[in-house]
Amino acid sequence: MAVNVGYAARRNERALLNDLASVVQSCLMVFVCATVADAQPADVAVTFAVLLAGAVLGWQVPGLFWIGFIVGMVLAFVNIFKREPSPALILAYAGFEGIFLGAISKTVENLVPQANIVPQAVIGTMGVFAVSLWLYKSGRVRVTPKFQRTVLMALGGYLVFVIFNLIAQLAGWSDGMFGFRSGTLGIVIGLFAIALAAFVLMLDFDFIDKGVQQGIPAKYAWTAVFGLTVTLVWLYIEMLRLLAILQGE
Repeated sequence: MAVNVGYAARRNERALLNDLASVVQSCLMVFVCATVADAQPADVAVTFAVLLAGAVLGWQVPGLFWIGFIVGMVLAFVNIFKREPSPALILAYAGFEGIFLGAISKTVENLVPQANIVPQAVIGTMGVFAVSLWLYKSGRVRVTPKFQRTVLMALGGYLVFVIFNLIAQLAGWSDGMFGFRSGTLGIVIGLFAIALAAFVLMLDFDFIDKGVQQGIPAKYAWTAVFGLTVTLVWLYIEMLRLLAILQGE
């Protein structure tokens, strides 16, 4: 009985941390959606290589979760409010955010080891990214001022819900592992969040295109890389949570 109680307590703790991560990621997206730049493939490759290296470390040492989460959050806001982009700070953010992702992925994988949730979440994230890029580049989805306002309003509304859900979990208003995001409602909200992340990716693509057209200095490519990293991290977290909910965890 004591083992079961301890296991349930650890599950609930990780669920709270997951929602806290969503609050931070949603806050970041509200700010990042205002950036434009000319993204360079080399910068993107280096940044995601650092992110992957951090994820491997976090997977091997899940106890680094808090370090990755707190330092990554601090560096994220430093990068957002810094007037000039700093490649070193952006790469540092990617590294610590990778540690956070690796640690939380390992935790979820341990909860449902037979489900292979992490590979599914990675594939799902890559799939959403590819479809979003295709829809944007093909012109099937056009980023108009109305589209931008709608996405930002939806993002703000989602942020309010995530904060409320986190408060509900802390206050004990909901017994579900993910608060009000359990069961069928949790699946619907998860799908909505993933769709919202896909639309934010389209905003990122549009901002990058406009940056190129307007001749933004090359140094601001790192700002675009940072924005894409934040969006993809958020998308992966949402994908991971949805798959966990589908598994009944």
